[in-house]
Amino acid sequence: MTSTAEETAAFQLPPAIQEYRDLARRIVREELMPLEQEYLASKNTAYGLMGIQNLRAAFDAETVARLVKISRDTGLWYLLVSEEYGGLGLPLLAKVVIEEEFEYCSVPFPFANVPNILYECRGEQVDRYLTPIMEGEKTYCFAQTEPNAGSDPGGMMKTSAVRDGDHWVINGSKMWISNAHESDVVMVQAVTDPAKRQRGGITMFVMDRHHPGIKIEEQGLATWIDNGRHAQYLVHFDNVRVDESNVLGEVGKGFNLGQKWLMIHDRLLRGPYALGKMRRALDMSVEWSKQRETFGRPIAERQAIQWKLVDMYVDIQALQSMTYTVAARADAGEDVRNEAALVKLVSGDWGARTIDRAIQIHGAMGESLQLPLTRFYRLLRHAQIGGGTSEIQRMLIARQLLK
Repeated sequence: MTSTAEETAAFQLPPAIQEYRDLARRIVREELMPLEQEYLASKNTAYGLMGIQNLRAAFDAETVARLVKISRDTGLWYLLVSEEYGGLGLPLLAKVVIEEEFEYCSVPFPFANVPNILYECRGEQVDRYLTPIMEGEKTYCFAQTEPNAGSDPGGMMKTSAVRDGDHWVINGSKMWISNAHESDVVMVQAVTDPAKRQRGGITMFVMDRHHPGIKIEEQGLATWIDNGRHAQYLVHFDNVRVDESNVLGEVGKGFNLGQKWLMIHDRLLRGPYALGKMRRALDMSVEWSKQRETFGRPIAERQAIQWKLVDMYVDIQALQSMTYTVAARADAGEDVRNEAALVKLVSGDWGARTIDRAIQIHGAMGESLQLPLTRFYRLLRHAQIGGGTSEIQRMLIARQLLK
């Protein structure tokens, strides 16, 4: 199947990246798409869980093992792993292109989900946290957001870490933490110097989820979707005692680490996250409009439908060009914080409206849980909130424009 939204920029991609893109595309069509109906019908997959967890919740062990084997045999398992630790050594542009292909299907493809800041691990931290996460033996969560401090985590953060001899004592609560209950490792930010705060007074700590004093509870606002609940949690730290071996990076540099994680994982990589879904929605809409007839004519012949298809296509082409360009600039060593905010902004806004148009074109069928469109919409609508709201991204971009 050739995508209607085939990349116009493909001719600019190096041959090696095109080969990995084509490999990912074949895996999606031959291995993942045949599983999609079973995946969509599963009552066990919860919103927000990481790929390998959702696979294990939806499929039997044999199916999961087969997909993991494909991932490891092709080397894609280490897509997000640093070359220093056995990764593919691919540039960020390649990762963007490959992830875009896998987001075309609802069924997640298993690979090592390694947060970039975890490469700050040193000494025993490598064996305790980094290596097990790289090998898929452990999962992680990132705890920054707090009650009343979602959009201003640096200025409003109340979770504190106070020195007590050779230890730190952490107290506070984090909110809307994805995967917290299912994770093995917690990365948490805490204020270590209230006067400096985000300018040298916030430190990142890494620890086991079952560390004494950590309590995780499901949020009262959690909802049920497709018989699966939102995997969002409150994480409480009650006199949690840790030592220097639990400090990730340097004391006082934790806020910068958090922004580094957000810039790539929760902003720039929102581009391919949205693009794959948007391309699938357009392909589905084109196919549906040709076969669906009203008043004796295919709806593809109606201008109202044609214009929706064109608007979807325009959004896809613009976002793809933007995302590829920003990734290439990041590979060149440029500071792309504002550009990543732009990708995050339009991925959420344009992604949600593209899926909305696709649902409208499909009519009542668009709301059916037999199709991936409602799931896509929920995920992309969340992209306008999670990782920094669309309004926050506009504020960041405005600061750059106004200097």
